[in-house]
Amino acid sequence: MTRLKDRIAGLIGATGPIPVNEYMALCLFDPDDGYYTTREPFGAAGDFITAPEISQMFGELVAVWLYRAWQDVGRPLPATFAEIGPGRGTLMKDMLRSWSRIDPEFIAGISFAMIETSPRLAEIQRATLAGQGAEPNWHETIDTLPRQPLFITGNELFDAVPIRQFVHAGETWRERMIGLDDNDDLCFFAGAGSVDPTLLPDDASDAPEGAIAELAPARSALMAAIAERVATQGGAGLFIDYGHLRPGIGDTLQALRLHQPEDVLANPGEADLTSHVDFAALATAVRSHGLDAQMTTQGEFLLGMGLLERAGTLGANADDRARQAISDAVERLAGPDAMGELFKVLKIGRP
Repeated sequence: MTRLKDRIAGLIGATGPIPVNEYMALCLFDPDDGYYTTREPFGAAGDFITAPEISQMFGELVAVWLYRAWQDVGRPLPATFAEIGPGRGTLMKDMLRSWSRIDPEFIAGISFAMIETSPRLAEIQRATLAGQGAEPNWHETIDTLPRQPLFITGNELFDAVPIRQFVHAGETWRERMIGLDDNDDLCFFAGAGSVDPTLLPDDASDAPEGAIAELAPARSALMAAIAERVATQGGAGLFIDYGHLRPGIGDTLQALRLHQPEDVLANPGEADLTSHVDFAALATAVRSHGLDAQMTTQGEFLLGMGLLERAGTLGANADDRARQAISDAVERLAGPDAMGELFKVLKIGRP
């Protein structure tokens, strides 16, 4: 039993069962034993690999999109270019390198920001970005960013924001809780609380007994806060994550450890907990602030931004081994059987 699992069991024993969103928050962000506060989970030596770790091409194309968005609204200065949930800083490193080549004067006139809640990851990001020619400022939330046009990106951000789950039980949908079984092990069960069925996906009324529905008010609140900034201060946003473009019924909560799936309740604090992102709900939050929200797949986005052309340029003077690595990266990032279809892209900005 992990130390956090023992603490969660003690909490449940003392105060009663907890909902899924509270369990996720403890597992991921507990100050002493949370997953993101105690380890560096990224890369081959960690638990998962994100798109920026696969190839520099990903960060380069995101940089081009943000730079073009800045041009499209009149090249405002001052302005902030920010990444929220920056991992270990690889994406920002590739973007800064790209911007310095595209427009060196741009680098000199823009402020850069990293929005990170984990002090441990912030230190890793500082080491990654050392010597890049631009010194970002670190913030725990978007609330402390300068009040000026904001061009912001987040990759695999929303999948780790805690969700609520509901179980179809008879005529109602009851909140899915985590309690203790007869052996004092963690277990799922349907609690007493219910949800307004109008908040659930359209196919909820036809769902079988025991089906799972997911709602993510914390995700919508975060997106609404970002959208409010863009709506009032100007700017644009680009968010990439795995999920679905239309809401539906299903249990997408999962745990990943050492690149392998495992039981969600097995090792609290030692495995990454995520769930699929409902992009339609995020788009609704964006549009409620009068902004435009466009959704597509990662494959369509990267290919439209010139992924194949960039791969050809990188491979032109490379040896066979390097060209094969570039080709493999293209397939992994944009292929329909890899990240190309599973990952979605949300682009936000003023109409």
